[in-house]
Amino acid sequence: MAMLCIILLTYINTKGVKSGKAIQLIFTSAKLIALFALIAFGLYIGFHTDTFSNNFTNPWDASKTVIDEATQTVTVTKLAGIALAGAIGATIINSLFSSDAWNNVTFIAGEIKDPKKNIPRSLFLGTLIVTVIYILANIAYLALLPLNGTIDGSVTENGIMFAAQDRVGTAAANMIMGNIGVFAMAALIMISTFGCNSGLILSGGRLFYAMAKDSLFFKQAGELNKHDVPAKALWFQCIWACLLCSSGKYGALLTYATFASLLFYILTIYGIFILRKKEPDTERPYKAFGYPIIPALYIIITAAICVALLINDTLSTGLGLGIVAIGIPVYYLFLNKKE
Repeated sequence: MAMLCIILLTYINTKGVKSGKAIQLIFTSAKLIALFALIAFGLYIGFHTDTFSNNFTNPWDASKTVIDEATQTVTVTKLAGIALAGAIGATIINSLFSSDAWNNVTFIAGEIKDPKKNIPRSLFLGTLIVTVIYILANIAYLALLPLNGTIDGSVTENGIMFAAQDRVGTAAANMIMGNIGVFAMAALIMISTFGCNSGLILSGGRLFYAMAKDSLFFKQAGELNKHDVPAKALWFQCIWACLLCSSGKYGALLTYATFASLLFYILTIYGIFILRKKEPDTERPYKAFGYPIIPALYIIITAAICVALLINDTLSTGLGLGIVAIGIPVYYLFLNKKE
């Protein structure tokens, strides 16, 4: 099903930017409406109970819960120091993934009107909106569901700790609408994923196109079809995405894809320092906020997260690092051809 969705959306995007834009507008609007409904009803219902205040009775107590699948025995271990830092690094990957496409608008910079004005605005507003929605959704979850729970019980008794298959959003929807909430959340996730994939496919193909124009990728990827879109680049991306779909489970894909993204974000931010030194007189219509302190803090914190991930999930992050490393000889191969 994942592969079929990728193929369908790739085909739609090869028919022109307007087709991709229409899909993006429809599904993003539907997703936002559904999310705001979940947040509004969740906060309204949740704040009529004492669940939220109870969840913050001991907000700084951190622990790790392990379930023995054979005996269904639960072991709770207190976390502190290095163990706590490692746990934060290992779990923050999920929230980072939720906003990982924040920079994709830059991939279609050549097709944006007044890019000097609209790209910084899109980056700022897009990141701000996603962050606000993410925080509000989690507040709604904490208002509806107890943080701690029991392994065998109702949705309320399970709480966030033992939500079925870790689907906290589904459990929250169940609290609002009953059993129908499970199906409503499933529909919301499908709408969200479909719309997200459309945006990723639309923007990702432009990256291969730009690389091809710089002679750093197959030259066919730099060709436009009759609809003025890089169709061959889109289909190459489609093949690679389908291969990834068959390479492992969702959680593993999420980890090594996001880990690889973090590495490039570090390099991107480091590029600010390099360019300021090498090209001090270059026109800069947009200047990095808080330079040099905030960019430096970003590099330090993100590097710490990467180290924590390497320690706590070596296999998945190692695969991500391996994929990035494969790109090095490929880069030099195309560079030699270019020369």
